[in-house]
Amino acid sequence: MVKMLESGSSCVDNIFKNMSDLDFDSNADLARYSTMKLACRAPLAIAKTIQAVQQFVQLCSKTNTKYKVLGWGANQLLVDGAEFIYLHLEFPFDSSVLDSVKSEYVFPASVSLAKLTSHAAKFGIKGWEVFTGIPASVGGAIFMNAGTNLGEIGSVVTKVGIVQTDGSIREEKITKDSFSYRHNKFCRPGEVIVWVEMTHQGLDEAVSSQIRDYLRLRNDSQPLNRPTCGCMYKNYDFDGMTCRAGLSLDIMGLKGLSFGGVRVSQKHANFMENTDNATRDDVLSLARIVSSELKLSLGLEFELEVDTGDRPF
Repeated sequence: MVKMLESGSSCVDNIFKNMSDLDFDSNADLARYSTMKLACRAPLAIAKTIQAVQQFVQLCSKTNTKYKVLGWGANQLLVDGAEFIYLHLEFPFDSSVLDSVKSEYVFPASVSLAKLTSHAAKFGIKGWEVFTGIPASVGGAIFMNAGTNLGEIGSVVTKVGIVQTDGSIREEKITKDSFSYRHNKFCRPGEVIVWVEMTHQGLDEAVSSQIRDYLRLRNDSQPLNRPTCGCMYKNYDFDGMTCRAGLSLDIMGLKGLSFGGVRVSQKHANFMENTDNATRDDVLSLARIVSSELKLSLGLEFELEVDTGDRPF
């Protein structure tokens, strides 16, 4: 049984190399799978079909092999030399689905949110403006109920297809209780979202300009052209009020604070930028310093929004 992975392990190679529609590399360079471009090499499996995902998780379950789903790496700190396999989805997608407006859409989980935003802007699809500018796959966005100041993606999701750890597929019907802030309440450890069904709230010509204006605002206020992992901290809610993490860090004068190859962005204090071949340890070290300052100054413990990457299934 495979209890721990080692880079280049022939045992792992032999298990996965003959699987259909699955590319496996025991020591892949994962920098391009991270929006923060952190230096990282680790085992990587790229599934090209839902059937490949089913076979992969079933085999991992049988052999006690640990794995973790890797989307666009927009809110993940990848673990260099990880003793588990990163699973990345690259499903085929027929873009003609977006040639016209539909009452419901079904997408493979690997589809880019940017494609959906472009579709929304073209036709004025109301409700889809909420995920404007988020660098993620639709599956990854749903997993963490990604959102902006305009709302959250969970509001337009109706059903989700999930590969369970025994390899079977479960269809999860989404309700008003399926999500909370930056969390889903239906995906169990080890399960993989493979397709999604989405709806919308009608058509509105104003949506197109709203998306353009929000993209302009994000470009003006956030370091989108820098290697970051998105917002580091969740906003702090208490007594019906919201304490915004970025504003708190800005007021405390923490913009520009650095450690190793990473620094708090001068443009938006809730972002950390990779400035000089940063590592995951650099990011975590700076995050600990920032968290300590927040605690000392405000008496509040802000929760990290980014997945630190150390909890594989």
